[in-house]
Amino acid sequence: MSVRSRLLAAIMIGALAATPAPLFAQTPKPSTTTPAPAGKPAADKPAADKPAELIDINTATKEQLMTLKGIGEARSDAIIKGRPYRAKNDLVTKKIVPQAVYNDIKDSIIAHQAAAPGAKPTTTTTAPAAKPAATAPAPKPATTAPAPAPATTK
Repeated sequence: MSVRSRLLAAIMIGALAATPAPLFAQTPKPSTTTPAPAGKPAADKPAADKPAELIDINTATKEQLMTLKGIGEARSDAIIKGRPYRAKNDLVTKKIVPQAVYNDIKDSIIAHQAAAPGAKPTTTTTAPAAKPAATAPAPKPATTAPAPAPATTK
């Protein structure tokens, strides 16, 4: 490598390192939908503009599953039989649906996890939990004694 190309590489690396981090942060996609005009109710919008509600593969009925592209009676039965799913891609890893069908439906499905009643949240750390800091007992509320009655002399 020549001195000139090394110098150029060093300048490029320095410029890249000096660039602020937010420049590389992902930004949300701008919305491509336009709001409905004030004079028209939202119900007049075509169904294509409305975002489709995701189908939960852990709780959906057979009929709901059959509305998905490439999912018929047999595949919907197989999806129901293979429950519960930790993630939607379990449909492929458990060989319930082929990759091509999954690619068609992956944006229309979700796999929610049902929380077990009374279940404690799991932690991923193996270190013992930190002990809570000792706290001083709460001060007792001040009680006011009744004021003494004025002495009367006769």
